[in-house]
Amino acid sequence: MAAPGDRASVAINYVARTADRPRYYANDHSRDTVVIEPHSMAAHDGRTQSLDLDGAGFMLVRHATAQDLKDKAAAKAYAAEIEALLLDLTGADAVVVTGAPILRFSERSGKAGSSDNSYPARFAHVDVSDTTAQAFSMRSQPRPGAFARAAHYNVWRVLSPPPQDVPLALCDARSLTGAELIVADAVFDRPDGNDWSFEGYVVAHDPAHRWVWFPDMTPDEAIVFKTHDSLAGVAHCVPHVAFDDPACPATAPSRISAEIRAIAYWW
Repeated sequence: MAAPGDRASVAINYVARTADRPRYYANDHSRDTVVIEPHSMAAHDGRTQSLDLDGAGFMLVRHATAQDLKDKAAAKAYAAEIEALLLDLTGADAVVVTGAPILRFSERSGKAGSSDNSYPARFAHVDVSDTTAQAFSMRSQPRPGAFARAAHYNVWRVLSPPPQDVPLALCDARSLTGAELIVADAVFDRPDGNDWSFEGYVVAHDPAHRWVWFPDMTPDEAIVFKTHDSLAGVAHCVPHVAFDDPACPATAPSRISAEIRAIAYWW
């Protein structure tokens, strides 16, 4: 029997394998070389399942914030909240938040693209490749010396009320083989032309993938998911993608979300 929030079939945008290395841009998607390949996949209701960070690679947590994330001045205080959350969830020795919250808007809002990197992520991807993650782990470590483990996390939440017209789907790390991860260049294009980039992954289709979502999220909840882990034998990374919920009423508010990234360290 299907779970209450299961969607029997949703369009998950995968990336087709081509001869060229894919490249995608944070703002000007007309410059993307990614070839999108939609596939119909089941989306399972994560609220009905037992999920954890080292198994599936993600989980939903209750986490109210006192910060107005639309206000840039709140970034430092929110980073402290996320640091405390991840220390509690992971048992790490230290957590470093690596940037300010990123606001994103569904296209129906009319605000997608109105600020830097504000489009929803419309094809399956992992934020950082292993090579990039290792470099970022070294660059951000809070104290000198070799660490035993570093894990990268993304904390994603909605700022708009439920239901979400464009929710986030996450691929259970236990359904990955690693062969579906395609090295790609993520380019952060700037109005002044001072672009910068790093290596991430886009994701090719595999019918064995198991996609999960969390329906009717509220602003006092957050999805915590892993984008890299240096420790063997646990969830390594979680592909994720925005998708259109076919059952969402046309009158529903357009999705506004915020995400923030951090690295946890163990010595």
